[in-house]
Amino acid sequence: MDNGSIAGLPGTLAALGRALEGKSLSPVEVVRGLLDRIEERGGELNAFVTVTAEGALESAKRAEGEILAGRYRGPLHGAPVGVKDMILTRGVRTTMGSAFFEDHVPREDAAVVERLREAGSVVAGKTSTHEFAYGTTGDRSRFGPTRNPHDPARITGGSSSGSGAAVAAGLLYGSLGTDTGGSIRIPAALCGVAGMKPTFGRVSKRGVFPLAWTLDHVGPLTRTVEDNALLLNALAGHDPEDPYSAARQAEDFTRDLDRGIRGGVVGIPAGFYYERLESEVGARVAEAAEVFRSLGAGVREVEVPLLQEALDAQRLVLAAEAYAVHEERFLGEPEKFDEEVRERIRAGAEPRAYEYANARRTRLRSLRAFARVFEEVDALLAPTVPIAATEVAQREVIIGGEAVPVRAELNRLTGPTNLNGLPSLSVPCGLTAAGLPVGIQLIGRPFDEATLYRYGHAFERASS
Repeated sequence: MDNGSIAGLPGTLAALGRALEGKSLSPVEVVRGLLDRIEERGGELNAFVTVTAEGALESAKRAEGEILAGRYRGPLHGAPVGVKDMILTRGVRTTMGSAFFEDHVPREDAAVVERLREAGSVVAGKTSTHEFAYGTTGDRSRFGPTRNPHDPARITGGSSSGSGAAVAAGLLYGSLGTDTGGSIRIPAALCGVAGMKPTFGRVSKRGVFPLAWTLDHVGPLTRTVEDNALLLNALAGHDPEDPYSAARQAEDFTRDLDRGIRGGVVGIPAGFYYERLESEVGARVAEAAEVFRSLGAGVREVEVPLLQEALDAQRLVLAAEAYAVHEERFLGEPEKFDEEVRERIRAGAEPRAYEYANARRTRLRSLRAFARVFEEVDALLAPTVPIAATEVAQREVIIGGEAVPVRAELNRLTGPTNLNGLPSLSVPCGLTAAGLPVGIQLIGRPFDEATLYRYGHAFERASS
């Protein structure tokens, strides 16, 4: 993707941070520039539910004063970012894309928003979400479909639809998303930006409205891999108030970006990830593998067992837990749900207890299977999504002469690592002939996001 300037401003979060630290640019100037850009393209893309213009300008003025006084907090200080509308923001409407919460104004910030504010970030608005984050297309919300900046007639992917669109269109320097079956990585791939689903437990979920407690992740979408690592630096950390939070020491995810990957090994999983791909997606991913070879990494085929079983288990756990989250609303006011979301919630009442138990056991088996593969390779390379962005409201796509459901195809390759919680980074890897983005995902060992960023950064730099 083009990481050039944004409305005359630096094109990346890293470059913006250097300009703000050096006082060659004002946070107020940056925020005003982006608010103008949001005004210009926001309506066309429907990337925001709420734009917090007044609050953003106040935060920018505060950041400017701190920087001028020598109290620079780091590369996010004064940087405008967005927050998916599943994540609570104190005093700012948080709707979950649903009629149930259309006027809901939280009294507190989610943990990740607290961390953004501590880093000095400017929260510019709440980005659109598929209703209750329960959808892969991003075109079902109380507030209408989000549209792809590369072609507004097409979907962004979901459920972090607004975050993907806003970052790709240069309306924000980064945005937070959530990922339960691919909801960060799918819009990252279809919109042509970088998106990280960190290791389960790496980032606190306190104050994030749940879709499925044991599958939900929070992570960043950004214009570049380096920017993504910078944002994860601010988000990651143990939270004793989140029962799923992992007690890990702080680390700098940018530390190895310039090490290169010569002598490393990339694994190409045989089967599953490379089955039933659109031809242009397959071609771009094959070209990406050659880029890794050109950088001195070994690229070898590996066997990863249980992938279909892991996907099936992830989908069953998601259905069961989502029904548990929404049962009272579903039984009391089913008509308030979007039709497709209501259908999916209804299906969540069907799994039996033993099926849920077996699905959770598959998580452990999947983790062991991946662990054996990671004894041989540093990262796995796969397509993020098997298709390019489809048209808004399109529900079937033809692959290899066969009509298949769009919704299921979009998260077919991302779901397994939601079940086992492994980190997965989506990076743009080119365009189709129609100008639509394609993404690769790099999958790594637990809590080894730094390696994924190193490989992703090397690829990005070589292919840009």
